[in-house]
Amino acid sequence: MRPHLLLTYDFPPIGGGIARFMGELTRHYPPGGLIVSTGQQPDTSEVDARFPNRVDRVPISAGRLKTIQGLLLWSRRVCALARGADVEFVWCGNIKPACYPAKWTRERIGVPYGVMVYGMDLLILQHQIHQSRLKRQAARLLLGSSAGIVAISTWTRELCLNLLRDLDLDADEGRVRLVPLGTDPVHFRPGVASAEVCARYGLEPGRWLLTVARLTEHKGIDTGIRVLAALARQYPDLRYAVVGSGDRLAEFEALARALHVGDRVRFLTQVPDADLPALYNNAELYLGVSRRTPRQVEGFGISLVEASACGIPVVGGRSGGIQDAVRDGETGVLVDADDPAEVTGAVGMLLEDRPLAARLGQGGRRAVETFYNWNRVVADLRTIAAELSATERRGSVS
Repeated sequence: MRPHLLLTYDFPPIGGGIARFMGELTRHYPPGGLIVSTGQQPDTSEVDARFPNRVDRVPISAGRLKTIQGLLLWSRRVCALARGADVEFVWCGNIKPACYPAKWTRERIGVPYGVMVYGMDLLILQHQIHQSRLKRQAARLLLGSSAGIVAISTWTRELCLNLLRDLDLDADEGRVRLVPLGTDPVHFRPGVASAEVCARYGLEPGRWLLTVARLTEHKGIDTGIRVLAALARQYPDLRYAVVGSGDRLAEFEALARALHVGDRVRFLTQVPDADLPALYNNAELYLGVSRRTPRQVEGFGISLVEASACGIPVVGGRSGGIQDAVRDGETGVLVDADDPAEVTGAVGMLLEDRPLAARLGQGGRRAVETFYNWNRVVADLRTIAAELSATERRGSVS
């Protein structure tokens, strides 16, 4: 089997959803079936050794991959990797900067490439192409030269097709493939003991709501705090744990104090992945009420399916790609994330109706076992890569 090559700016130990996605692809591709090319980070040898596939670090920091010098060095290294390993296909984990070395490699040795898109990246690019002629030309070259594009949700796919039309590129329905993301049903599962982890983070006994997200405007953390305040008197033991870091921490802490629930909210800013299953299992339900802002959106929401994998019901915002991560009435409840009253109603309903909450949690676990898992994601991507490679070969012959 000829290997695939993954070019990515985001990769462990960097945090964030894209880096996690890239790491899981590296972990679940067949051993020897993938080579990863990324930048340097401190203390990566132990991280890279955990993967069954090779991680090749360009000898510059990841941050410098976006510079002209970094792109030139990366492009030459990628071309050498692709030639030396007889690579069949190149995946770009992001449009910029990964598409630059991918395009360089295609022009020199003919290896086709595909691009993965998420949502927020497209919103930013959509703005840029209307503000800068140079960025519009670059987007046309990078996306127009790709063999195909993969979107992680239906919403992201439609946004990408609209962007291609704006760029006067081929926007045929088959050009942008849909591959919803997943999680690891072995790592994230019901029945994980949570007492020791909860004690370590100071989470006292009670009924806990949980959100795992960056502390940014669009993630809906403020809505979660308002929901807690609205239900506080009715449920004296109700609490809210927020796992993540970001520049809105002080603002959210102040909001919790102002609503007189500061003693019921815990912000856990330094949580390793190993502790997440226990924290999910400690939760009564998961709050993923992200909302759309001009430049920010939830393209899918991996934490939503992590919660489902652990068998807890999800309350998700009906925005962006969340509707591909939460099956309304099967794995959770979808709500208008801009309406705190509607979110509060859904949370209250699940707190009261234990049989319904249990049924949604069980439905979420089944959905992860049968669909929302990395093995299915990798199988989809390998199939798409094979199809696009075959199409490119036919085109070159003709």
